[in-house]
Amino acid sequence: MFNDIGPLEVVTLVVLAVLVFGPDKLPKLIQDVSRTIRKIREFSDSAKEDIRSELGPEFKDFEFEDLNPKTFIRKQLDSDELGLKEIRNGFDLKKEMAEITDAVHTVGELDDSASATSVSATTGSGAAVDMRKGPDMEKRPEKPAVDARPPFDADAT
Repeated sequence: MFNDIGPLEVVTLVVLAVLVFGPDKLPKLIQDVSRTIRKIREFSDSAKEDIRSELGPEFKDFEFEDLNPKTFIRKQLDSDELGLKEIRNGFDLKKEMAEITDAVHTVGELDDSASATSVSATTGSGAAVDMRKGPDMEKRPEKPAVDARPPFDADAT
């Protein structure tokens, strides 16, 4: 509960308590606080036992910490009834992503080489015309940089 309080902070709290409550009232205050904490713990334990007894014998190993989603999932995955560890160990995300990236780059290179080997045609006057260029192909947009973000449109948000 107090894992993040260091020794210097504890000393500061003790000195502050002595200054605020005085050395005469401090022992009585410590007894009252410890008695209150003890009663709260007893009440909590009795409430847990009442809940366990009401749930029945099928929930005899029920722990309230299991209600935390992280703890519940970790407990279920550690049992490995479904063989999830084998699946997790057999799947290499970096390798899969590298294969997909290589496939995309290969397809992009094939498209570029196919467009570079397009047929040239001659017009009636005998002039050679590059079939790759047309009215819509002359101004081919440049590929954006890898790290470039799309423009921000303040009106769209």
